[in-house]
Amino acid sequence: MGYSLNDRETDALFDRLAAEYKIYAPKRFAKQGRYSDTDIVRYDEIHAVEEIVWDKKSDFSAKEVLTPVTEPIFYFTEDEYRESGAPKKKILIFLRPCDINAFEHQDRIYLGNGGFCDSYYQRMREKTRFVLMECTEGWDTCFCCSMGANRAEEYSAAVRRTEEGILWSVKDEELAPYFAGCEEAEWQLQFIEKNQFEVKIPEIADKETLAKLKKHPMWQEYNDRCVSCGSCTLACSTCTCFTTRDKIYSENAKAGERRRVLDSCQIPGFDAMAGGHGFRTTPADRIRYRALHKVHDYKARFGDYHMCVGCGRCSARCPKFISFPAIINKMSAALEEIAAEASK
Repeated sequence: MGYSLNDRETDALFDRLAAEYKIYAPKRFAKQGRYSDTDIVRYDEIHAVEEIVWDKKSDFSAKEVLTPVTEPIFYFTEDEYRESGAPKKKILIFLRPCDINAFEHQDRIYLGNGGFCDSYYQRMREKTRFVLMECTEGWDTCFCCSMGANRAEEYSAAVRRTEEGILWSVKDEELAPYFAGCEEAEWQLQFIEKNQFEVKIPEIADKETLAKLKKHPMWQEYNDRCVSCGSCTLACSTCTCFTTRDKIYSENAKAGERRRVLDSCQIPGFDAMAGGHGFRTTPADRIRYRALHKVHDYKARFGDYHMCVGCGRCSARCPKFISFPAIINKMSAALEEIAAEASK
């Protein structure tokens, strides 16, 4: 069912929803950007439609709502431990199609990979509903169309921002009662069909070709460019790596908490093993690992989609201006070289 609400009516809707839901959306934080005079857009709880940023892609993904950069998972003393509390309210997140598709990958990793279900993620995910923000133009770092992530179906409601207010399309019957008495309006949701930037997805035929690609000289430039800061993976909507850390309270050395903290395969030491051994010791090794994971390994394991959804946040956040879609195109070009060499 479709509805047309002006901003005042949408704010009243948010007030009604607030009794049961926490509402999250891209929100602007003034003077908190990369530089002292720049803003940043990231997901946070909102209470009014004017807080939602419609005309700019968020600098960080919506995954921070369900898996914060750092979160306590349990508290302990010398005698016992207690699991951290689950959220009391349900969660409603405004997000674009690529980010809805990204959560499909998050679900697969946290809820089913290796037959294991992460209970901390599960308790958040079960309470979460998505509101799709119509996206028909994209931005200069987006390449969601190339990755097949420009469309999404798994949402409870969809919205279109207009000069008059917001058009709503409600799929979830659980949300329908909140729109009782609102003006009905039929409209057709649209999706972006072409990005400014296109990529050619590499098709790796066999393990022999994969081995040659790993040794290709294309990777060596990143030893000079990448500073291994991990900004790309922190902003990535599909990265799921984390570590755990124990925090001992200064007031009581026999009590503390265990925290889950986001980690990154791009940071030196991530792959460290007992005895000081490591598999990826250079920036080039780490970028190669991440690139292959996003556009080969994940699909090879699960057989359907590549892990990357083409949101472009990694490129936007990189302090050295390393373009991930450019890496993908270079991989495809390298594979053409490998195939030409093999045919001689």
